[in-house]
Parts: sequence; C-alpha cells; structure tokens
Amino acid sequence: MLIFDLDGTISDPLPGIARAINHALSEFGFPTLPEQDVAPFVGPPLDSTFLQLTGAGHPEVLELIATYRECYRDSCLQNTVYGGVPETLAALSSAGVRMGICTSKRADFAERILSHLGLRPHFEFVSGGDIGIHKWQQLEALQAAGTLLPHAMMIGDRAVDIEAGKRNGLRTGGVLWGFGSREEVQGAGPDVIFQTPGEWLGISMLSS
Repeated sequence: MLIFDLDGTISDPLPGIARAINHALSEFGFPTLPEQDVAPFVGPPLDSTFLQLTGAGHPEVLELIATYRECYRDSCLQNTVYGGVPETLAALSSAGVRMGICTSKRADFAERILSHLGLRPHFEFVSGGDIGIHKWQQLEALQAAGTLLPHAMMIGDRAVDIEAGKRNGLRTGGVLWGFGSREEVQGAGPDVIFQTPGEWLGISMLSS
C-alpha cells in the first residue's frame, strides 16, 4: 500500500493557497505576500503558518484560518497535477496496488481537488487533517482502524510526511519535485528518494 501526501506530491496547489492566505492576511490588516513567498508554507498545518506569518494569538489565528477557508472553497481548484502523476497512478491502479491519501488539508477540500483532477478513483481513502491534528496522528488512527497494510509506505515532499511515517513504523519515500528542498527531504532520512513519479512503479510491489 502506498499512502501519498497531496500538496507538493500529487499536485501543485500554490496559486489557490496563496490567494486564500493573502485574502485572510488582507482581511485582518497584515501585509500580503508574493506567491513565491507562500511556497515554504505549503504542507505544514495552517495554524503554524498563520502564527509564523502574523505572530497573532490563538483566537486570532483561528479567525484567520476561518477566513482563509472561506476563500479556499473556490480557490482550491486552482490546482495542477504534476506531470507523470496521472499516468503513474493509473498504472499502479491497473496493477492492483492499493493507495490512499494522507494530507494536512481538510478532507472535504482534498476530496474536491482529487475529483476535479480526475484522480479520486485511484484511492481507497482520503485522510484529511484539521487544527490541532498532526499527520502522525492521522496515520496512527488509520493503523488503529486497520486501514493500513503492514508494509505500507508514506510518500511526501516535506519532512513532516517522512517523520509522520517513521513515527508509525512505516516505510517512507521523499519526492524532490514538491515544496520541500532536497536538503529537507534528505535530512528527514526517507527509505527512498523519488526523482520522478514514474519511480513509484519500482517500489510499489514491495508495499502492496
């Protein structure tokens, strides 16, 4: 079984996320950011992102997140699948490889994006996060429910994905085309590093 992060692994959500983050910052009187400056904040939980960007207290951070989500309902579809991903997922599905999504993004947004990109049928489940829920806790809950197979692999573009997998005893894979730098991905110590989506085919049978 292969478990994929969504943002930065399956698709590039930067335009939509940047639009929603800047909408929230503007509504609360904080300076907005150029789109490229939002890139480092794609992946980590929203509460830590807005805390870092604004230094606001917890109540205001929650208000920023609510305002972000109002905008993101529409802007989430400003999302582009990475080259090679659709073909590789289709090949994995045809080979009978079981797959799922584990993202810090709220599940309803993730479901909408995957459906928009035409990729939802490839995945058995979509685990979404929320404020105060860490990715390692999402994986822990999936294990407790018996959803994950013993040799499952967690694949993502940020250290948090790799660390979450390791904490739950999973094999881990880091991708180099997302929002985490090569140094971040390698520093997290994944079992495998992927240069292209097509390389998922080579590891799939070990995790099925």
